[in-house]
Amino acid sequence: MGTKYKHHFVYVMSCLIMISEGHLCKKSPQKCSTLLLLEGYSDFYEDGNEKFWQFVDTVKELTVYKHGESVRSYYNLIIKKAGQFLTDLQVNLLKFALALRSYSPAVHASQQIAKDEPPPEACPAFVSIHGQHSCSTKDIKKPKPYLYKNDHTYPGVNKTDVPVVILYAEIGTKKFTSFHKALSEKAEKGTLTYVLRHFVANPKPQKMLLSGYGVELAIKSTEYKAVDDTEVKGQLVIYSTLCDDDNDEVQGFLFGTLKKSHPELQEHLVELRKHLLESTNDMAPLKVWEMQDLSFQAASRIMSAPKFDALKLMRDLSQNFPSKGFWDSTNTLSLFFQHLSETIGVHPGDGELFINGLHIDLDIHNPFSIWDILKSEAKVLEGLHNLGIKGEHQDKLLRLPVNAVDDSYALDIRHPAIMWINDIENDLMYRSWPTGVQELLRATFPGVIRQIRRNFFNLVLFLDPLQEESGELVKLAELFYKHKIPLRIGFVFVVNTKDEIDGFSDAGVGFYRLLNYIADEYDLPQALMSVVSLYSKVDVGETLSADTITAYLKRKFPKANSERILGVESEYDDKRKDGALFYKKSGLGALPLALFNGVPLSPDEMDPEELETVILQRIMDTTTAFQRAVFMGQLSEGSDVVDYLMEQANVVPRMNPLILSSDRKYLDLTATPGDLYDWEDTYMFSYVDTRDKTAVIAKRMKYFTNSDEDGMTPVTLWVAGDFQKVSGRKLLINALKHLQKASPGVRVGVIDNPSEKPYDDNTVLYRAIWASLLTQKNKAAAEFVHKLLKEESSQLLQQGTKMKDLLMQVKRGLKNKKFNTLEVDFIHTQQLFCQDVLKLNPGQRAVISNGRILGPFEEQEEFTVEDFHLLEKITLSGSAEKVKARVKQMGMKPKHASDLVMKVDALLTAAPKGEVRRDVHFIKDSHSVLHLSPRENEVFYDVVAIVDPLTREAQKISSLLTVSCSAFLFFPHYSSSFSNIGRTYKITPKITFTVRKVSPGPVARFMELPETPLLTLNMITPESWMVQAVRSPYDLDNIHLQEVNGVVAAEFELEHLLLEGHCFDLSTGQPPRGLQFTLGMSRDPLMYDTIVMANLGYFQLKANPGAWILRLRKGRSEEIYQILTHDGTDSPADAGDVIVVLNSFHSKIIKVRVSVSYWMSLRIVFLLSLILKLNLFPFCLHFRIMMLSVLRHTQTPVKFWFLKNYLSPSFKETISHMAESYGFQYELVQYKWPRWLHQQTEKQRIIWGYKILFLDVLFPLAVDKIIFVDADQIVRADLKELRDLDLEGAPYGYTPFCDSRREMEGYRFWKTGYWASHLGHRKYHISALYVVDLKKFRKIAAGDRLRGQYQALSQDPNSLSNLDQDLPNNMIHQVAIKSLPQEWLWCETWCDDTSKTTAKTIDLCNNPMTKEPKLVAAARIVPEWVEYDREIKELLRRVQEQEDTTTQKQIPAGSQHKKGY
Repeated sequence: MGTKYKHHFVYVMSCLIMISEGHLCKKSPQKCSTLLLLEGYSDFYEDGNEKFWQFVDTVKELTVYKHGESVRSYYNLIIKKAGQFLTDLQVNLLKFALALRSYSPAVHASQQIAKDEPPPEACPAFVSIHGQHSCSTKDIKKPKPYLYKNDHTYPGVNKTDVPVVILYAEIGTKKFTSFHKALSEKAEKGTLTYVLRHFVANPKPQKMLLSGYGVELAIKSTEYKAVDDTEVKGQLVIYSTLCDDDNDEVQGFLFGTLKKSHPELQEHLVELRKHLLESTNDMAPLKVWEMQDLSFQAASRIMSAPKFDALKLMRDLSQNFPSKGFWDSTNTLSLFFQHLSETIGVHPGDGELFINGLHIDLDIHNPFSIWDILKSEAKVLEGLHNLGIKGEHQDKLLRLPVNAVDDSYALDIRHPAIMWINDIENDLMYRSWPTGVQELLRATFPGVIRQIRRNFFNLVLFLDPLQEESGELVKLAELFYKHKIPLRIGFVFVVNTKDEIDGFSDAGVGFYRLLNYIADEYDLPQALMSVVSLYSKVDVGETLSADTITAYLKRKFPKANSERILGVESEYDDKRKDGALFYKKSGLGALPLALFNGVPLSPDEMDPEELETVILQRIMDTTTAFQRAVFMGQLSEGSDVVDYLMEQANVVPRMNPLILSSDRKYLDLTATPGDLYDWEDTYMFSYVDTRDKTAVIAKRMKYFTNSDEDGMTPVTLWVAGDFQKVSGRKLLINALKHLQKASPGVRVGVIDNPSEKPYDDNTVLYRAIWASLLTQKNKAAAEFVHKLLKEESSQLLQQGTKMKDLLMQVKRGLKNKKFNTLEVDFIHTQQLFCQDVLKLNPGQRAVISNGRILGPFEEQEEFTVEDFHLLEKITLSGSAEKVKARVKQMGMKPKHASDLVMKVDALLTAAPKGEVRRDVHFIKDSHSVLHLSPRENEVFYDVVAIVDPLTREAQKISSLLTVSCSAFLFFPHYSSSFSNIGRTYKITPKITFTVRKVSPGPVARFMELPETPLLTLNMITPESWMVQAVRSPYDLDNIHLQEVNGVVAAEFELEHLLLEGHCFDLSTGQPPRGLQFTLGMSRDPLMYDTIVMANLGYFQLKANPGAWILRLRKGRSEEIYQILTHDGTDSPADAGDVIVVLNSFHSKIIKVRVSVSYWMSLRIVFLLSLILKLNLFPFCLHFRIMMLSVLRHTQTPVKFWFLKNYLSPSFKETISHMAESYGFQYELVQYKWPRWLHQQTEKQRIIWGYKILFLDVLFPLAVDKIIFVDADQIVRADLKELRDLDLEGAPYGYTPFCDSRREMEGYRFWKTGYWASHLGHRKYHISALYVVDLKKFRKIAAGDRLRGQYQALSQDPNSLSNLDQDLPNNMIHQVAIKSLPQEWLWCETWCDDTSKTTAKTIDLCNNPMTKEPKLVAAARIVPEWVEYDREIKELLRRVQEQEDTTTQKQIPAGSQHKKGY
C-alpha cells in the first residue's frame, strides 16, 4: 500500500502576552505602532547613549501622527527617522530586530518596573524622585533609587551628589516632551541626573506574534499509540489570510506567479491548486538502499534551480521532506570531502555555519543571538568600509588574531631588590632531585607535586615588617622552605627610605638591618628562621616594635655591636631603599601582597589561612602549562625557566590597573567628514556628533614622531590636559621622554583642555606648542617643547615675560609670526572635544592610545614615563603590530598609513573578542557550491553554510540563510533514516503589512501531509522560553489526519522566560543541595520558588520581562545561609537585594555564592502539615478515565498534579469543570529541561525523562509523597493504601513485571543478557505505577544521582531504550527500589487471568505479540472502562453546551454571521 497525501494543513502560531490577555496588533493598530516606536528606540540605546538621545529628540512628538496614519505609514516614518542616524546596513538590522520583536521584552520590562513603583493615578507620565512620585518635578527627597545597567541616563554633567530623577513616560507624546525639555535642561546644568524609563499609562491588552522558533511534525511510534477518540466539536477559527497564501509551489506550479501573470484566470487557478493538493498520490515506500542517496538527489535539484531561488527551494525541501516527494538524479556530485575534513574538520552529513569566519554552533545559537552577532559584526564591517578598506585587505584585517584582554598580567621578577631565600637549581638541599624538564611528563599520582631541580615556581612577598599580617606570612614562607616544597621564595621589604635614620627608633629599618646582619654572618635561610623566631615574640594584635628587635638582638647575639648594626651609620643598610623604589615603580596595590611567577594574588587570596592552599593549587595549575610547553618544544633542557616565564606576553614592566584593566573605552575613529567640518568653526563643530568630532580632531592633529625605518608609527598617543597647569605640563613631558627613550614606532599628539574658557593669555603655552608643530622639524620641535615646558620657563611666562623674549631664551627657531597669528577658536574646539567625547571636565587630563581612552586622571594622579612604556607594550601586543604589517602591504604614504593603523587598531580591539575566525574556502565545484554575490560597493557579511539538505541542521540553516548569505556548500551523505515529516523554523526578516495593518506574522504551516501515519507536534524554542499550547481542539501529540476534516490548527504561547543559575557554598566549594530560592517583586516578594540541585548547583525559576528580586526562602534556608556574592545580576554594588532584570529573549544565567550564617540557630524545628492528601501525578495525555477510577475508590481528599509542558489545550480548558463536578484539587507543574543535561529529541522520550529525572524539583517542598499513575490505567482500590505503605527506607516503590503468563516468556527481555547479570536476584520493575517518598528522595539526593547516571548513559543512543523504567532499574544498587505487592499492577500482557481478580490497578500495557490498539483492548479487558468513558463524554458535552450558550449571549445579534478570530 502506498502513502496517501491529501489537502491537509497544520498551522502553528506562537504568541507572547506582552501586557495581558487580549487581541493581536491587528485589532489595535495604534498600540502596535506604539510598540514599534518603543522597540525602535531600544535598538538605538544598544548603539550608544548619544544616538539614543538624538533619536528621542527627533521622535519626541511622533505619536501625533499615529492617529491619522496607517500602521504601515507609521512604521515607514519610524524607519525614516531612524535612517537619519543609522547606515543602510544598520537600518536593515533594525528591521530584522523589529520583525523578531527582539526588544519587546525590554519594553515590557520597563513597563513592569513602572508598575512596581506604582504610578500615580491619572498620570500619563510621572517622575520618581528618590521614591516620591509626582506628575511634576518639584519635590526632591532622598534616598536614591536603584539604577539598572540598561537605564537610559541623559548625558549631562557627571555628578554623584545630585538628585536622581526617573521619568516614566511614553516617548512621542506631548506630556513626554514637556518633561523631557525640563529635565534635560537641568541635567545639562548638572543640577540633577535624568533617567528615562518607558511607561504607557493606559496600555491596551494585546498579544504579538513572534518568530525565532521551530516546529516539528514527526511520525510517532505506534508502539505507544493511545488516541483520544473524543469527537471534536466546533472548529477553531483561523485567520482568513492563512489559507490564501498561494506563493508556495504545488507539484511544480508557482501559483503566485501565475495569478500575477493571468489575473483573469484567478478562479480557475484556485480550483487547479485545490485539485492538485487534494489529488491522491500513491507512493510505495522506498527500500533502504533507495534512500541512501536522497541527500545527493536533493542537492542536485537545488543546484539545478535558478541561483536566487535555490535558497527557498532548499528550505522547502529540508523542512517538508519527505512530503515533497523523491527525485531521480543521475548527476554525480564531486565533493571534496577530504579537503573540508582537513581544513575545518567537517565530515559528510555535518551542518556548519560561518559568519565572517566565526563558527556559529547551531546547538547553542538561536536567531536572537545570531542577530546580536550580525549587529556586532556590522560595526566592524562598516568601520573598515568607511576607512576605504575593501576586498582582500578587509578580509585579512578582519581575520587578524586580536589578543583578548589578559586578566593575569605578571610583573618581571628578575629584579635585584628581591631577596631570594633559596634557589632550587643551586642550593645543596635540593641536589638529590632530578634536573631534566622532561621529568614533568613522567606519570605520577594525582595531586603529587613533582620535585624537580628547576625554578618552575617562584613566590615573591612584598611586606611591611610593621604590619600585623607580615609575621604570619613569614611563618608560612618558612613552612614551605622547611618542608622542601619546590618553591623559590623571595622577599621585598618596604621600609623607610630616609637617608639619616636610626634603627633603634624605626622598627622597620631596624628589622631590615638585623636581617642583613644575620644573612651576612650566617646565611639567608638562617635569617628567615631568625625572623620567624622574632615574630613569635610579638603578641597577637600587636605589631613589631624597635624595643622587641633590640631585645632580640641582645639575647640571640650578645657579642654583636648593636650600634654598628642598628645605628644611623649601620654597616648593614645596603639596598634598603631598593625594595621601596621597586614597590613604588611596580605600581602594585596595598601591602602585604604576593606574586606567584610574577602574577599578583588577589587580596582575598592573601589571607594567611588561605594562602597555603592557594599556592599549592597554583603549583598544580601551573604544572599543566609547563607540561604543555615541554611537550610542544617551547621549553627545553637548556632553557632558563625564569627567563622563559618572564618572556611571556603577559609579563609587563609595571602594574598600572588603569592600563591593564579589562574595562576599556575606545574612540570611534571610522567617520570620514569632508571639508565642511573644521575646527576653526567652533559653532558648527558643537553640532556634529561624537564620531564626526573625533574625525575632525584626528584629521587636524599634528605629531611629535619617532618613526620606524618605513616612516610608519603603529602607536599613536594623544595627550589631553591644561598645559598652563603643572600636572598638564608634567604629563606631556613624560610623554615626550617616553618618545625619546622608546623604540621607533611612536608618535604623540597634544590636545588642550584649558580649565577656563580659552583666550589669548591662558593658552600661551599651547599655542607655542602648536606653532612649533606647524613650523619646526620633528626633533627640533620636541626639544623646543621640552624646554618650553620646564618649570622655569612657565614661571617666566606667568611673571609677564613675552613669548618673543622667551623664544629667544630657549634658542630655537620658532617663527614668532606663526605664533602671533594663531587664534584660540581651534583650542575651544579641542575643549569641546574633551568635554563631549572624552567626557573630561575643564582642566582634567587623559591619555588616548590608538583610540583607547585612559582617564580622566585625578588631580594628584601621576602617569609616569614607565606608564607610557607599559601602555606602548600593551597597545602593540593587542593588534597594532599586526595591523601595521597588513597596512604596510597596502602601499600608502607613511602619514596616512599611521592614521589608518591607529583607526583600524581602535576598531578591532574595541570589538568583542570571540573565537578565532576560520578561513573557509572551497575548491571550485559547479556541482555542489552555490555562490550568491553581494551588490557592488555595499557592506556585506561573508556567510558560509555547509549543509546536507535533508538533515536537521539544514532545516535551521535554510531559514537563517534567507536573511543573508554569501556562499554555501551542499555536503550530503548516505543515510537510511528520515524520521520527521517536517520541521520549519520561523524567522521573519522584516515586518510585512496588509492594506493598513501589520500582517498576522510568522505562522508555521505544513501542507500536503500523508494521511495514514500518526503524527506528533513539537515546539523547538530558544533555551530560555517556556511555551505551552493554549488553543487547539485536537490532541497535538496524536494527530491522525484520516480522522480530521479541514485544518488542524494550534496556538502556542510564550508563557515565561527562564531565569537560570548556579549556586555554591563558599566555605565548602560544593552546591548547597536543598537550598531554596524565591523570586518576586518589591510589591509581591514570593511569586516563584525552587530548590538547588547538587548537579552543578543548578536552579531555575520562571519569570517574565521585568526587574526581579532573588531571595533565600524564609525559614530554614534563610536561617542557615546568607548570600555573599553574585555574578550576572543587575544589582547596584551597594544594594542589599539581588536584583535580576530580564529584558531580552537571551538566556539569563546567574551565579550565586552563599555561606553559612554565623548566627544561625543550632536547633532547627520542622513544622509539618497535618493535612494528608493523596498526591497523584498522572502522566500521559489522556487522564480523565483514570482519574475517575481513582475518585470512585477513595474517601481521602485527592490532589492531581499535571505536567503543564505537555497538556493539550482542550484538557486544560475542561479540567476545572471536572474538578468542580467531582470535588478534587489539581495543580499544574512545569520545569524546563536544563541545557547542560543531555537533550532528548523524540517527544515520547522527553516525556519519559520528565517522569523520573526531575521528581525532586517539580513539586513544592511541602509535598512529601507522590503517587505516579499512568493514564491508561484503571484503579480498583483505595490508593490511600499505597500512600501509607512502608517503603522500608527506599525513596520509591515500583511493581515488578509479572511472570505468570507463560506464552510471553520469549518477550521477557530482563531475564537474559545485560539485565539478568545486572539485576542478579532482584526483579525488573515497571514504571506504570510507583510511589515516591519525596522527603527521602531529596534527603539522599536521589534526583542528582539519577541525573548523573542518565548523563553518562544517554550519550550512547542504544542505551536506556525505555528511559523511564530502565534508569531506575539500572540504578537499583545505588537508589533502592521497594518492590510493591504484585496485585498493585496487573497487565494482561504479562499476568495470567487468574490473578486479575485480586488486581488493585489494571494497566493497558502494549502487547508485542498481538499489537492490539489500547482503546480496543480497554473495552475488552476492563468492563467499567465503557461506563467511565460514557460518563466523561457526557460531562464534556454539558461543558460544551454551557460554553456555546455563553458565547451566543456575548455575540451581538447583528454580527453573528461574521467570521472572527
